Amino acid sequence: MYIREAHALDGAMPNDRPDSPIVEEPVTAEERKDVAKRCAGALDMSPMTMLIDDMKDSTCQAYAAFPDRLYLVGKDGKVAFAGARGPMGFNPDDLEDGIREALGMEPIKRASSERGFDRDRRGLGGRGGDRRGFGGRGGDRGGRGGDRGGSGGDGDGL
Repeated sequence: MYIREAHALDGAMPNDRPDSPIVEEPVTAEERKDVAKRCAGALDMSPMTMLIDDMKDSTCQAYAAFPDRLYLVGKDGKVAFAGARGPMGFNPDDLEDGIREALGMEPIKRASSERGFDRDRRGLGGRGGDRRGFGGRGGDRGGRGGDRGGSGGDGDGL
């Protein structure tokens, strides 16, 4: 689910890291969709379907997903895994373990140093990126995606 950008250029906590995309807060659903498309392309997420939160940020609020959070939805449509809130709780290794568990497989044994913190504290997650920008208003500056998801069909998809 593409949610509101945590570090939009015009937001409360803009990101000035050189490896981060330049994005502005989108004002319309179309701008948010454009940002999400650019994000999916920049992160090479083409094999996955990306859903887009509505402009009221309904899903983000319902799932306490801001600034980022990993969830796994099972075949039955129920949450099978809920990661800790990011950025400290954004840990793809934990999601992988959740996927393995949902498939009836054993989790991968990892040294605590591989996680950054012990399992209870969760490791630091990393997201690649560049300064291409992910859409939004004004040229190639990026807009930011919705932070609250659309439950019950309120969201959109790519």
